[in-house]
Amino acid sequence: MSYAISPPILPMLAKAASHIPSGDGWLYEPKWDGFRAIVFRDEDALYIGSRNAKPLLRYFPELESAMKRALPQQAVVDGEIVIAGPHGLDFDALQLRIHPAASRVKMLSETQPSMFVAFDLLALNQDLRTEPLDERRRLLEESFVDADDTFVTPQTSDIELASTWFDRYEGAGLDGIVAKRHDLRYRSGDRAMVKVKHLRTVDCVVGGYRISKSNDGISSLLLGLYRDGSLHYVGHTSSFKTADRRSLLGELRKLEDGKPSFGTGRSPGGASRWTGSDDKEWVTISPVLVCEVAFDHMQGDRFRHGSTFVRWRADKQPDECTWEQLELPNLFDLNEIRRSR
Repeated sequence: MSYAISPPILPMLAKAASHIPSGDGWLYEPKWDGFRAIVFRDEDALYIGSRNAKPLLRYFPELESAMKRALPQQAVVDGEIVIAGPHGLDFDALQLRIHPAASRVKMLSETQPSMFVAFDLLALNQDLRTEPLDERRRLLEESFVDADDTFVTPQTSDIELASTWFDRYEGAGLDGIVAKRHDLRYRSGDRAMVKVKHLRTVDCVVGGYRISKSNDGISSLLLGLYRDGSLHYVGHTSSFKTADRRSLLGELRKLEDGKPSFGTGRSPGGASRWTGSDDKEWVTISPVLVCEVAFDHMQGDRFRHGSTFVRWRADKQPDECTWEQLELPNLFDLNEIRRSR
């Protein structure tokens, strides 16, 4: 094998920003919610590397034939592996693929196949990483063969259109916009691009807490939302100063009543298939406190990452904190997104 660039390599990354950058020379793309992947092809040889330069092909076997149809005989392309469900991109389905049993991976690849979204060309018979982005993009569009399971992401220089994508496609599971300079060279491992992600707030009920390792303050608040009459755990927030952690512990201890706060569905403290063990022990409290938190993305029925505490909501009743706050218009139309290109 003689790949034009030898795997593995680290992908070029993006730094976070609060607003979409404007001005001459910026190019904008939707931010896909999937697994970052760099695909290397040399005739019949194919290698897919993850964001951390780990091999991915065994978890997505259906992509081998797809990428051989899409790519020229010798090429390296950067992109995202995604799985589309009926209501948008399904990150949970992607995570299920990281499984040690080849038989299970094969079954999932057949029942819910993945797709590859290309957004940069690193090599085409020769290394292109020193070429400017707009030239790499031109070559990508000319050489990449779109199909149902492989396509090139939309791109625009129009910030108004990019802003429309940012708002419209949130309900489809796309989680923001990536902005790149038109003359950007490919810089592996560097945060040379800009990402603007959705940041939303929601009012949650505090159903419990975890105590700090020093036992003199809280570690995090455990949050829930009501659905069908039960309080469902959605995640945690831990963004407190040391003094606040200590004072909160005293206040929360007054609300301990020994009764379960979270109802049916996902609860804190359950076994995690990612860690192989239970989460840290937590203390239940009477669900009477409401706080507003900021989060960037939902993963199924929970926050993808820890949320950020915004403020207490003494003016709001716990039963007003329902799942309806999280509902977005179902605007998922993958073909529409692809046509945006």
